[in-house]
Amino acid sequence: MTRKLLALILILNLTACAELQQVVNQLPQGGTLGNSDIAAGLRQALDFGIDKQVTKLTQTDGFFKNELVKILLPEELQKVDKTLRDIGLDNLADEGLKVLNRAAEDAVKEATPIFADAVKEITFDDAKNILLGDNDAATQYLTAKTQLELYAKFNPVIKNSFDKVGADEIWSNLINRYNNIPFTNKVNPDLTDYVTGEALKGVYTMIAVEEKDIRTNISSRTTDLLKKVFALQD
Repeated sequence: MTRKLLALILILNLTACAELQQVVNQLPQGGTLGNSDIAAGLRQALDFGIDKQVTKLTQTDGFFKNELVKILLPEELQKVDKTLRDIGLDNLADEGLKVLNRAAEDAVKEATPIFADAVKEITFDDAKNILLGDNDAATQYLTAKTQLELYAKFNPVIKNSFDKVGADEIWSNLINRYNNIPFTNKVNPDLTDYVTGEALKGVYTMIAVEEKDIRTNISSRTTDLLKKVFALQD
């Protein structure tokens, strides 16, 4: 059984290599790319995505005013937000959401060096799999390479950010007001882990947006290398 499985993996790998080589061979004369060029093109695409999209998230309202990544309350607390708004405490509810998103904006500043190291490690085999993969294959690669390290970086920053902006006081006020409403179930959440996870999702979401744009929109391939490499998957 093990031999059959290994044989199948080898066949699939060779098939992918052959498919990529066939595409390369079909390029116009003079447009053939070497393995290093293909890997460099994928690195460039990811660098552009990180520089263009991740940087946006570090700015004020980078999360809060971006509907793709805006951090809302965890499911078990959404009733808090709704109830506060129902009784006219919209401003208090908004302040609660803002501190979550501000913490994420602070944390994402830690991401760029980690992404840069992961991008540098892309090999031709990685590039081959990415190029022949889905529209977010490069983002999936980055996720696998960086998620654990980013979590470890983001979590303490988010905790410190909560302390810096007085999130504890805001959330204590918000939840205490909610808990004092008759007939409600009392809640006492720890939001640091939740916001860390949501911040990570937001980062990868925005990289995937840029990757898809480069893959599907020729005008977004702003360098000769990007044009040549992504012509392979058109």
